[in-house]
Amino acid sequence: MANLTIVSVDDEYPALQLIQKYCGQMDDVNLLKVFQDPEEALGYLRQNRVDLVILDINMPYINGIELLHQLPYKPLCIFFTLETQYAVKAFELDVVHYLVKPVDFETFRKAINKAKDFLQFRNSTEQQKKEDFIMFKSNYVMNKVLLDDIQWVQGFGEYIILVTRLKKYMILERMSNFEEKFKNLGFIRIHKSYIVLSSHISSYDAAHVYLKNGEKLPLGRTYKNSLKAYLN
Repeated sequence: MANLTIVSVDDEYPALQLIQKYCGQMDDVNLLKVFQDPEEALGYLRQNRVDLVILDINMPYINGIELLHQLPYKPLCIFFTLETQYAVKAFELDVVHYLVKPVDFETFRKAINKAKDFLQFRNSTEQQKKEDFIMFKSNYVMNKVLLDDIQWVQGFGEYIILVTRLKKYMILERMSNFEEKFKNLGFIRIHKSYIVLSSHISSYDAAHVYLKNGEKLPLGRTYKNSLKAYLN
């Protein structure tokens, strides 16, 4: 895999030194530039595409959120900041991770690895082929889950619960959006409140869908014909 190209922007030089140190300890990472001046960083980023920007938020002249909005493309982003009140805004901006200073190397390494995973996923979807995992945001960070580990998806209004073998993830997303985003991976709606992977279906009857793991889920009347057509 090609190196993850990174630019870091922080008006505090010790923070930039720490990022340089941490990036130097990681494989497949190329820290191209560091900037204390966010306006200078914006000029560079407008002329040079990078995979990831690591941004402080509270900076003079242009804060990290404003800088991100002014870029002509959308790189991956990790906020690296003392501020805690912008976590919800970061969620809305689809940032990979929100790191609150001080940050140890292991926490930083995990955030960079999430960026690598998400970049790999984003690039692979352009090839229009099935993948063996999905990426999604939950609790302000990107998560990677193997398709084989997914049990079902259940809707609760503006949220969905992704149920896996080991844990449940709450995701701020409507069922219809999830269905549209991942339909090419074999997800199918079986009820107004349930989505499953077709490959995990063992059988179904008039009222239920039975999964290979032994679970039984309701089958909505309006979804019977589409399920039958899909599986046949």
